[in-house]
Amino acid sequence: MISSDTTTDREYFRLQALSRFERVLWNRGILNVAGVDEAGRGPLAGPVVAAAVIFPPDTMITGIDDSKKLTPAHRERLFEKIVHSAITHGVAIVDHHEIDRINILQATYQAMRDALRRLQPQAEYILVDGNSFNHDQIPSRAIVKGDTRSISIAAASIIAKVTRDRMMLQFHEQYPEYGFDKHKGYCTLAHVRAIEIHGYCPIHRRSFHIKGMMHNG
Repeated sequence: MISSDTTTDREYFRLQALSRFERVLWNRGILNVAGVDEAGRGPLAGPVVAAAVIFPPDTMITGIDDSKKLTPAHRERLFEKIVHSAITHGVAIVDHHEIDRINILQATYQAMRDALRRLQPQAEYILVDGNSFNHDQIPSRAIVKGDTRSISIAAASIIAKVTRDRMMLQFHEQYPEYGFDKHKGYCTLAHVRAIEIHGYCPIHRRSFHIKGMMHNG
């Protein structure tokens, strides 16, 4: 299934390559292959968001790629196409309080497992971005740089990123002095300087220490 009538030959072959992990599983009769990725593991503020996406076999959405390679406007457009094309998708959010309580790695895994639980139908196999992931009931494969190598992981990366960015824009309305609309909570110089001036706001992760970065740059 191709989502655009204007897909060029070059884009077609790129999408074919991007679907290689899924295609191996589809050809084995494993149809509900979920791609999983997160957004917000590194920021100083806000939640970590995970998404899981299951596409029908042979789905190809023109322009889909690792969310970090795309402009915000392009991600927004692809978000709608992914939601429309997917069999199912799930999103889960773990807030800054839980991140501080259990640490960011465990919070990321929790968000991924929660996103997978929201899928209907459930996944038969999981492809996840990164170098490690375990699920108690569903077989999985961790793929380093998976958001550049798997179409379903790339889709999950876009869903997670757009969802989190929208949340950070809402937080900007509450705490405009921190510039969350620009950096989305990541450790930029402007963000660090805002913390120097105003201190932490309620959504900052207290377990993320930036003392050594306060005067860099």
